[in-house]
Amino acid sequence: MTAPGDRENGGFTAPSPEDVAAQYDQFTDLYGLTAGDVGIHIGMWSRPGERAPASTLFDLANLAQERQTEYHIETLGVTAGEKLLDIGCGTGVPAIRFAQRSGARVTGINVSREHLARAEAAARTAGVSDRVSFRYGNAMALDFPDDSFDAAMAIDVFDHLSDRRKAFHETARVLRPGGYFLMSDFTLRGKPDETELAAYTRAWCSMPPGTPAQTMQTAADAGFELIKVENLTQNCVFSGELMGLLYADRHDEIVERYGPETVAQLDPAMPVMRTFIRDHLGYFLFLLRKPATG
Repeated sequence: MTAPGDRENGGFTAPSPEDVAAQYDQFTDLYGLTAGDVGIHIGMWSRPGERAPASTLFDLANLAQERQTEYHIETLGVTAGEKLLDIGCGTGVPAIRFAQRSGARVTGINVSREHLARAEAAARTAGVSDRVSFRYGNAMALDFPDDSFDAAMAIDVFDHLSDRRKAFHETARVLRPGGYFLMSDFTLRGKPDETELAAYTRAWCSMPPGTPAQTMQTAADAGFELIKVENLTQNCVFSGELMGLLYADRHDEIVERYGPETVAQLDPAMPVMRTFIRDHLGYFLFLLRKPATG
């Protein structure tokens, strides 16, 4: 008897309905555990004709980053000629996209010299160095005069800060009256154990997360009005899962880049981090406004 898929007379034996039924009877739980159990179908990770279709996990991660930036551009709504401050600008790509899409003039600040060098190189490559600049800057002590910017954003930054209250006040100070501030914040869900929380704060170099209510209160204390808040926790959870998968998939590359001793310290922390993100980490996006005078 030839099993389904075996070669027979130069071709393949077609599976019978009974073969298909037996396959799904046996492996439906496996498909559900590895591909999702909504329909046991291929998911639409990218829409047909998208500029950067996702065909690997790494492609999918980049596509998600690009979609996030596009959403931030739509939400903040800066226009041509306005001045935007990107607090904790990373390697500069979001700032560059803001300038390209909106025509705004963007200043990015960061405490990482490596990030700043990469950001400056990216701006030169994109041909926007006349409208996008990067400099060293501390969110808790901004080196700009009062009312310097029309808008500001801080994406995944405030969790690193030892004095969030001061950072909110500093951001309000450098914004003109009526200026908008878009910021994301990691929050706590449930009650993680000390090992999980410690793994997160060490790996992310961050403070323990608080609650959305605490973030809104601290922003209000700095004089901000709340315009909109969105719960994007599902994106945070999926990003945590994807990071865990990519860490395992690219483990050899990571060892080559950082060395076996460093990776030996990371290896036991990664599963704990993944569990913490899945079960206990929330993620919110806040659109705030500095009240207009008069």
